[in-house]
Amino acid sequence: MLFFSQAKFNHLLRFVFFTVIAVNATAADGQKELSEQGFAQYVAKLKAEAVKKGYRADFVEQNFAKATFHKRAVKSDRNQPEVVETLDTYLPKRVPKWKVDRAREKYKQYLPLLTKIAEQYKVQPRFIVALWGLETNFGKIMGNYNVVSALTTLAYEGRREAFFKKQLWAAFDILQQGHIGIDEMKGSWAGAMGQNQFMPTSFLAYAVDGDGDGKKDIWGNQADVFASMANYLRKVGWNDEYTWGRQVKLPANFDHSLAIPPRTGSRKNWLKAWAEREKPLAQWQALGVRRADGTALPKVDINAALVFPDDENGRVYLAYDNYKSLMHWNLSYYFVSSVGHLSDRIKFPPIQ
Repeated sequence: MLFFSQAKFNHLLRFVFFTVIAVNATAADGQKELSEQGFAQYVAKLKAEAVKKGYRADFVEQNFAKATFHKRAVKSDRNQPEVVETLDTYLPKRVPKWKVDRAREKYKQYLPLLTKIAEQYKVQPRFIVALWGLETNFGKIMGNYNVVSALTTLAYEGRREAFFKKQLWAAFDILQQGHIGIDEMKGSWAGAMGQNQFMPTSFLAYAVDGDGDGKKDIWGNQADVFASMANYLRKVGWNDEYTWGRQVKLPANFDHSLAIPPRTGSRKNWLKAWAEREKPLAQWQALGVRRADGTALPKVDINAALVFPDDENGRVYLAYDNYKSLMHWNLSYYFVSSVGHLSDRIKFPPIQ
């Protein structure tokens, strides 16, 4: 999936803050000095390693022929935004009216294809369109970095070398399988690719050939783009019988410890907290939780967990299992809230 999004979200701000402090401390101690010469030497080592891993020498040379050291990628990785937001300020900017209107237009335009994919993968079309719109503005903003160059640069930078080398070899596998050419393999500064911004390992795990032409083209083939997104969600547990969640209101003196803590530190801990706190809707109803308009919760036999994207004074959501699938795509309350919000705006009012 997606390793980086176009914005940083509030629930990660403290982590980012302390990360920046750590980076600055490292700089004071003597941060790794990066240079064009050092990059060239690193590429030479990678070439030898690639051949040792079994890639053909001419294939390796071809893929590294235009490898460029991208200082901007390093800068972006080291200096990610620390803008303080709340969901109330974030959603209007992330899901403005023009994006809602465009999402509804794209939904209507591609409905026959989306319906076919929905039947195959059991994922509602509105969620595919919402993810597409939020990741790359419906395929318009995919990034213009050569993916091999971006990944090589970040591996050379060193702080997460193992991760980015893993992504680099996955990119080599994609190239070797013939899904895309090296010159067309474009992405973000972090190596996220195509209209759905898959990292190379996510591509290998989830990308599919949606139209049967023998290639998985998430850059320019809408059938492949949509089918790959749907396949991702299906494989991480999506259930098209339900929605993602709903905004709710709490009674006075509610026990806020019943909600998932705002900072669990990792996906594993977050899922553990979910498992410890999820309850049937009937139990949340008995605890006084109501829909945002004050009416009773749906009488559906489904479990949900309570989440605060900001804190107990901000918006409150009951999240269903599909929420977990979206958090697998991007572990961010803000991202998931924006996907859910846009998908709901696609659905209501009904498109004629």
